[in-house]
Amino acid sequence: MDCINNLSGCLTSGGLNPALSQFISILLGVVMVTLFPLIIVIFLIWVERKIAARIQDRLGPNRVGPFGLLQSVADAVKLITKEDITPIGADRVVYNIAPILSVVSVLLIWAVIPFTPLHIGVDLEIGVLYFLAVASLATLGIMMAGWSSNNKYALLGAFRSVAQLVSYEVPLVMSLLVPIMLAGTMGMQDIVNAQRGMWYIVSAPISAFLFFISAQAETGRAPFDLIEAESELVAGFNIEYSGMKFGLFFAGEFVHVLTNALLLATLFAGGWVGPFVDQVPLLGIVYLSIKATVFYLASLLLRNTVPRVRIDQLMNFNWKFLVPVSIANLVVTAFLLKLVQTFGLSPA
Repeated sequence: MDCINNLSGCLTSGGLNPALSQFISILLGVVMVTLFPLIIVIFLIWVERKIAARIQDRLGPNRVGPFGLLQSVADAVKLITKEDITPIGADRVVYNIAPILSVVSVLLIWAVIPFTPLHIGVDLEIGVLYFLAVASLATLGIMMAGWSSNNKYALLGAFRSVAQLVSYEVPLVMSLLVPIMLAGTMGMQDIVNAQRGMWYIVSAPISAFLFFISAQAETGRAPFDLIEAESELVAGFNIEYSGMKFGLFFAGEFVHVLTNALLLATLFAGGWVGPFVDQVPLLGIVYLSIKATVFYLASLLLRNTVPRVRIDQLMNFNWKFLVPVSIANLVVTAFLLKLVQTFGLSPA
């Protein structure tokens, strides 16, 4: 258990050079944070297809492997073995970088997510700012994919996607300012520790709601999936992608949904906070997983029960409802926080 909590110290006590021990510890952490989301996404695809099938009164995957568990593996093999076609006139360098950037931008967020009181990739004092900066790279990847494909439908899909993502970043950022104010820090680990008394989803439910809706729009999922509206844009910005490049966009979307669920659990539901977590730190992973699963299932329910909105409805909902509500929520929260601090009360 001590080696799990402090691998570098364990290797050093075993006779390894301290610098080498630290390097091995960091390398192992990077490999785990990179591979785990990509592996778990295979299972998440199966879960989503099963839930969607249940809502639509059908069976879902049930042929490949027990309960259809290997269907996603079969689909991954299919994508890997399919021919990789590059359109004529495409900017090859940008075209090839775009799908990689869309996945990497999401995986980098995992570096600042605290899984236990002791396990976090990098405990930055500006963890929330880092998340916002890295997440914005996904928008760049989408624009690169649409522009480099030399296809008007791909470019139009990219324009719509970028307009949507940039618009919904406004209420997303404002919703994150509330836990930052309540905790008095931008560090992820510090925000989790500040919720030991009360989760922010209880003390600031409007902010949690704004983050949930904005994050759903940021991932481009129903009812905000205009970037892949078949009747208008064929398949969206990735219409010219095939094989594993298309698979990377697909995987990036699922990892993004999982990442948003983890962030919502971390910033508003106490993250790893739970009974006996101080005595057994690894319990934090269990608590965080349970909370993230609840939010992930809520996202799936929203996707499979609410119809797609039009582009004008999408923008009106953001600029005429979410943004004013987020501004009012931020002002009221700041006023109440200052009020309780003036009277010497706890902000939580």
